[in-house]
Amino acid sequence: MADPLCLLTVHAHPDDESSKGAGTVARYHAEGVRTVLVTCTGGEAGDILNPAMDTAAVRADLPGVRRRELDAAAKEIGYDVVELLGYRDSGMPGSETNADPRSFAAATLEEAVGRLVALIRRERPQVVVTHEEEQQHYPHPDHLRVHEISVAAFEAAGDPAAYPGTGEPFEPLKLYYSTWPMEQFRRRHEKFLELGLESPYEQRIAEGWLERVPSRPVTTKVDVTGYADVRRAALLAHATQIDPNSPHWFGLPIEAEREIHCYDPYILARSRVPASEPEDDLFAGIRAHVAS
Repeated sequence: MADPLCLLTVHAHPDDESSKGAGTVARYHAEGVRTVLVTCTGGEAGDILNPAMDTAAVRADLPGVRRRELDAAAKEIGYDVVELLGYRDSGMPGSETNADPRSFAAATLEEAVGRLVALIRRERPQVVVTHEEEQQHYPHPDHLRVHEISVAAFEAAGDPAAYPGTGEPFEPLKLYYSTWPMEQFRRRHEKFLELGLESPYEQRIAEGWLERVPSRPVTTKVDVTGYADVRRAALLAHATQIDPNSPHWFGLPIEAEREIHCYDPYILARSRVPASEPEDDLFAGIRAHVAS
């Protein structure tokens, strides 16, 4: 029998799964696609950005709190499986946590790729989604490493000679990068002004932030009409990291948010099936391939 459709996403920290592609996963889950989340770190080095959660009790159990928040967010989105790759949050370069030998950034590439290969071989996803290669605006070591291991694991998972002892070889068919094109920030900024609201992007625009040229164009737009509220609910589940009063996340009325965030953008990085761009489906070219 052919494998059922499966989507596997790879993220660096708890909350990345909510800010990147939550509507896409919710839509595919509702359509019967098996959805798997791989989170590479526990988010231990993240700041507590919600003042209401900045308490001694929360700080004393921050790794446990972040794991419970991750599980709650994944449930809101509709992930069938949540897997932790098992590394500590690396923090930013120069920080104390960045020097921790247990951090994701300190792990050897071979070890980290092997762990991800084992998960890919077990879950057998046709589609893998990960962080994009262009990360100049936020060069977090864990985001960079997620990209590196995802590309390497996508290539190695189907190779019988690679990573023996990590399961039967399985070759995913498509690799995508989740992205956030500057045009979406521009649209959000313009909507704030249209509604007579103060835009949280004013300073960034003044600094020329929106003029940056993307490394690759968007190839795929997944319609998430009807799923914008999932993203909001999932973000709010990360109560230590997401301030419910943040104008960046929640400054627009929900109706405007639904209008602007009507699709999730992706970059098709690898495809082992014929692909015709632009796409509106991560499984384009795969459904017929699996059925045959």
